[in-house]
Amino acid sequence: MAHRLATEYVKTCLKLSEAEMTDFIRLFQEHKATLHVMVLDNGSQNVVLHDDASGEEVILTFERDANGFICRGSCKLTSPNLANLMRRAVSRFKGDAIVNRYYSSFTMVYHYHQGNVVKIIEVKGSKHKLVYEYKDTLGQLERLFQNKEPEKEIASLYAQINQLLDLRNATPEREIREHIDRKLSRMTHRLFVLEA
Repeated sequence: MAHRLATEYVKTCLKLSEAEMTDFIRLFQEHKATLHVMVLDNGSQNVVLHDDASGEEVILTFERDANGFICRGSCKLTSPNLANLMRRAVSRFKGDAIVNRYYSSFTMVYHYHQGNVVKIIEVKGSKHKLVYEYKDTLGQLERLFQNKEPEKEIASLYAQINQLLDLRNATPEREIREHIDRKLSRMTHRLFVLEA
């Protein structure tokens, strides 16, 4: 099994309420990470994470906003404990992130959206291989089911076909009737496709 050398949070966005900020701090404290919080003049906070086992230290800046705190930025972690805790934090607090997990001969790039992994790419040199991509199959089926456009088109075709049939019955000229028959043929084929 490959040994991870480092984890880099390239683009991270965590939005935390006051209560979630307390939970964020508790998450790290409960898992052998020393944590110091420095409150800045504008209410923003610098959270210093220190892994007791490895001695690694990381500073995360949480800017104050109307709804709580926002942490945007990047950090590189070599401590497996801090990397695991950051992964848990991104997942638990529905964060967005692009995370590079470095190994000796390749890099795994994880894309998080609202706390869920939506894509994993393996990078070896200049080669990129898609390992996983989330497909919202249920959502796609739901949107397809909710789509009313086919029903509207079917109703419109029925109305047009009825008008053309009335016009065909009222027209004595053979050329016009043949032209109407060709249009009716195309419309009935389209109707068959929509109703299938």
